[in-house]
Formats: sequence, C-alpha cells, structure tokens
Amino acid sequence: MNEATRLLLLFTSGSTGAPKAVVCSTGRFARLAGNSQQLFGLTKDDVLYQSMPMFHGNALMTSVASATFLGATLVLRRRFSASAFLDDVREHGCTFFNYVGRSLAYVLATPATEHDLDNRLRLGFGTEASSRDMDAFQSRFGCPLMENYGSSEGAISIRKTPDTPRGALGVPPPGMPVAILDDDGNECPRARFDSHGALVNGDEAIGEIVGTHAASSFEGYYKNPEAETQRVVGTAYRTGDLGYQDEQGFFWFAGRGADWLRVDSENFAAAPIETILTRWVPVVMVAVYPVPDAQTGDQVMAALELQGDFDPAAFGDFLRAQPDLGTKWAPRYVRVVDAMPLTGSNKVDKNQIRKEQWTVGDVWWRPGKDLDYERLTDDARTRLRAVFAEHERADLLPS
Repeated sequence: MNEATRLLLLFTSGSTGAPKAVVCSTGRFARLAGNSQQLFGLTKDDVLYQSMPMFHGNALMTSVASATFLGATLVLRRRFSASAFLDDVREHGCTFFNYVGRSLAYVLATPATEHDLDNRLRLGFGTEASSRDMDAFQSRFGCPLMENYGSSEGAISIRKTPDTPRGALGVPPPGMPVAILDDDGNECPRARFDSHGALVNGDEAIGEIVGTHAASSFEGYYKNPEAETQRVVGTAYRTGDLGYQDEQGFFWFAGRGADWLRVDSENFAAAPIETILTRWVPVVMVAVYPVPDAQTGDQVMAALELQGDFDPAAFGDFLRAQPDLGTKWAPRYVRVVDAMPLTGSNKVDKNQIRKEQWTVGDVWWRPGKDLDYERLTDDARTRLRAVFAEHERADLLPS
C-alpha cells in the first residue's frame, strides 16, 4: 500500500468560510482505523451506530474505518434524527456511536422517559458538546462520552485525560507539540483564572492553536495552494482556531478566528461566553459573535435556540448569578431563533446571522449598562442606525 495514494477528499465544515477539500491518503485512513482498539476499546463484537453526514471526517474516520478494520457491525441511518436515536440504538443493540456538533443537544431536547437507561451503549465519541450536555447525556442514558479536538485536516489532536479540568480540551498526545502563538509567532503567556474560574488575562493569553511541528501531517487542500499557505508556516501547522493554555499545560478552546471580540478596548473570545450561556436551563443551542459598536470596536451578540419563550427578566437574573462572566461579556443583543443555522455536518453556521447582526429577527437588547433586556423594535432599530450614521459607521451595517 502506498501511503501517499489519495483515497478521498474531506470538505471542511464551512462554519467560518468557504469549505475546502482536504486530501486524505490511504495511509492516514489506515492509521486512524488501527487506532480504534486503543482509543475506544472497540472489538469485532461492538455495534457502531452512525447517523452523521458521511462526507464528514468524524463519520468516516471513527465509525466506518473502525468497523472496517475490526470486522464489527456498522448501523447506518440515512440522516440524523433526535427523536429516533434511542429507538435505533435499542433495535440494533448498538454499543458505540459518534456525533458531531450540536446533535447531542437535540437528543437531550426530546422528552425524557423512564426507559432511557434501557440501552446497550457504552461509549459515544464526538466533538463540540458542552460540559452540561455531556453530563446530562451520561446521567440520562448511562453512556459516557469521549471528546477530542481536531479538524478535517488531521494535523493535530488534543484529547481529554482523566485529570482534564471541566471545560478544557485536554492535552496533545505524546510527541505532538502544540502551542498557543500570537500574530508574530511568539508563544502566549499561560492563562490565569480568578477564584470563580474566570479568565483574567485573555488579552495576552489567547492566541492561535498551532502544531509547531505538524506541517508534515497535513496532506494539503485539493487544488488550493493559496489556502495551504495560510495553514503551513515552516514546520508549523496553524489551525486558525483560538485557544489558551493554563499553567498546568491544559489547552482551552476560545473560538474560531472570526470569533474574536474587542469591547471597550478589551479583547476576548466567544467560546467562554458560549460555555456560560449554555448553563441557562432553557437553552438548546448558543452562538456568540461580534457585531459592530456604533462608535468603536464591537458589541457581544448571542443567538439562542430555546425550549419555550425568551424571558428577559429571567435571562438577566441568570447573567447576574454567573461569577465567571467577564465584565464586558454580557450580550448587548440577543436574537431568539426557532432553529440554529447549521452546516451540513451539524456545526453552528454563524456566517449568515453574523452578517444580519441585529437588523432582522426576534432581537432583544439592553440599551444601558444594566442587564435589563427589552425587545428591539423597528423604531429602536431606526434610532440605532442613526447613531451609526452620526459616527460615520453606517457602512458596517447590513443594507
């Protein structure tokens, strides 16, 4: 087998830009398949449930490759269904499943029953589930979950270990050096937290997650050399994702490159705010992103998919009770959506809602510094546009 033989193309999710076709060789696919026993403890007697999009690496590298390598049973569903998830698992005696993005949140949004623990699941593997959802899933269905940080490009991996702090990504495997670098390629200072767990030096600690010697593991983008140059610098592979590393060496995710905010001259990232907002009981899914301020910098905007209606007073009370909510982190604008926009691989797609800002949809806002939210009416939108025009920033708004 020639390890350099091109086997398939994996398209990136497109959650922050145009999807790119990642080259995957037979060698890479075979190595990942061979890791299934060590990483997941799978054997030929396992039954793997796969309902995620087959064009995504999670489906191919986790379930299809593992089942092929082990000779295990693979159960396929044409498309993911939250309401049918447990029925499928029971019918086929599934012991393992993979997930991507926010699919767990949709399963947990289905009504709980007294039979939820009646299943053979012993492990689920995926990405981007909140700590709250992971705890709730294990409690409700009796199935532990395993997560890691990676990408379709396959250049680096960060895995949770038993001692990984709650909410952190974990550490890279031995022999895979990873660092947090600033725009000049220098390593960022380690993150520090206050007594409530809030990040206190985000300005200096947050940078890009970089595999310092991982360039050779990246097999390239198909016919897209321009995109490749944005990822490879010497021996380093630049993920384009934001993160920080604490003093114990654990890595934390801070959002995609486009999720960097600057409010009142303070820099911070979207992911820690999303983590906090997912604690609010009515929340099914959250997206936090920057929108322009009328005078300078950004304001925080959050899109919320909820179970039930938005209660502005309860939301304000919730924010006041969060000890690790940064002083600039409370959303200025909140957009309530019926269904969060998702990419084809079930990841939140912020592109359109970021472009629309607060100009459309069911939007609430807090006009002052207090956490008192009110509906953003058409008259209020018009007045806001006038303020932007007064400060010669109207060009930053959608037409």
